Amino acid sequence: MTRPRILVVGAGFAGVACVRRLERRLTDREALITLLSPFSYQLYLPLLPQVASGVLTPQSVALSLRRSERHRTRIVPGGAVGVDTAAKAVVVRTIAGEFVTEPYDHLVLAPGSVTRSFDIPGLAEHARGMKTLAEAVYIRDHVIAQLDLADASNDEAERAARLCFVVVGGGYAGTETAACLQLLTHNAVKRYPRIDPRLIKWHLVDIAPKLMPELGEKLGTAAMDILTGRGIEVSLGVSVASVDEEAVTLTDGRVLPSRTLIWTAGVAASPLIGTLGAETLRGRLVVSPDMAVPGVEGVWGLGDAAAVPDLAKGDEGAICPPTAQHAMRQGKALADNVVATLRGEKTRPYVHKDLGLVVDLGGMDGVSKPLGVELHGMPAQAVARAYHWSALRTNVAKTRVMTNWLLNAAAGDDFVRTGFLASKAGTLRDFEYTEAYLTPEQVRLHTGAFRGGAVGSG
Repeated sequence: MTRPRILVVGAGFAGVACVRRLERRLTDREALITLLSPFSYQLYLPLLPQVASGVLTPQSVALSLRRSERHRTRIVPGGAVGVDTAAKAVVVRTIAGEFVTEPYDHLVLAPGSVTRSFDIPGLAEHARGMKTLAEAVYIRDHVIAQLDLADASNDEAERAARLCFVVVGGGYAGTETAACLQLLTHNAVKRYPRIDPRLIKWHLVDIAPKLMPELGEKLGTAAMDILTGRGIEVSLGVSVASVDEEAVTLTDGRVLPSRTLIWTAGVAASPLIGTLGAETLRGRLVVSPDMAVPGVEGVWGLGDAAAVPDLAKGDEGAICPPTAQHAMRQGKALADNVVATLRGEKTRPYVHKDLGLVVDLGGMDGVSKPLGVELHGMPAQAVARAYHWSALRTNVAKTRVMTNWLLNAAAGDDFVRTGFLASKAGTLRDFEYTEAYLTPEQVRLHTGAFRGGAVGSG
């Protein structure tokens, strides 16, 4: 008897939660489970700013998918670059650069998101992101390199430019990135006696009128006070007009001599969604409340890449925000619905009431809103770290993160630069591979063999 093939695309919060649930609920005879991911780890994305600032090591937030021998899911090391729903096949670019085709009976699309960018002169060539583990490691190297180069330079204009850092995006990622990296430079400059600490300038820029509006007026003001108290200049209602290798020009006319632009201005659904030819909502795949794609047999969507209806809000048209707490719970709920479909049972809609938000601003500072309770300062920081620590999937990861936190608190940082990508400027394109996806015509060239009929697996 042919076993159904379940192909899960993406090893983020949603994809891994789905796979683990499928493994627990299905026997080996009921289905073949395949997980498609360029990397054999699950990235704990909310802690990336702490990797960039050196509080955590990269391995602390990269949870291995191969650590346990109990898991029977087949892991394919590659990225999905196209989907042919008519052929029920996915085109995969392997880590060796080759194309292979993976057939499916049920396709779970959890490819996540990429950094949202705009057609701003110089942005693609000069902006750095904070969406991948490699980007976080690279940014740490880059920031420390600017301190090294400023210390070595005798040109006052060059020193000022290298010590000016611009972060675009006043959401959680941008705010945490600016806060954590400002602490990095604040602590590191003590080891550079030739640099006047007052020369180091951090700018946080966002087109929105408020900082992290989801937190509410009180906590937004508290976060603003923390940032400005550290000397970070926050500019709201402003964006980037252009950028080159020596300066960032803002839409209000200001020109900031700078060698560092970190772009965290929101996310967009993975370009993979555009290869399906299915209906989308602001770029995210439209799905029904049970996370099935309407009118497309055997395809499901969840996480950042899908517009999952947020039934808990009670507002018609509301969709779930792209947060980790929703992604993990959607993964479990979708797995249950796939199992129900295989067993001829009824699927259930996804419903989850938001538990609140936590923002780690580094050091002893944070702003949090757990279950509607507004906190700031040390209590908020304690809640934020407790939440992140408890959300880590494995005990090994929890041990590493806690050890790193304690070691950093006791011994500080050595501000070591590893030389990562030292010979070139790492940009969004270098790390997020947004130009790797195929057109529908290219996809069909790879899936032609599957269009004549189903290809079974025993």
